[in-house]
Amino acid sequence: MVEVTLPKTEYEQLRRQAAAYRKFAARFFEIAIYDPVDDIIKDFRKTNLYSEKFLKDLDSGLRQSSYAKKYAAKTAKKRS
Repeated sequence: MVEVTLPKTEYEQLRRQAAAYRKFAARFFEIAIYDPVDDIIKDFRKTNLYSEKFLKDLDSGLRQSSYAKKYAAKTAKKRS
């Protein structure tokens, strides 16, 4: 590891910037779009690439997932 020496004012500025970045990044990823499980399944079904068995399994898995438990009541408005 390399040791770097810098003025305390510069260190404090970098520290504040890092804290602001962490706060921004946390909020940015927190406000990602949370689609309802039904909408996710509809999007997969529209592609005609997946079997009904897969879609049913996906639906079941999503409904039991931590994603659904955490965001079920926080779904975003419809995208256009």
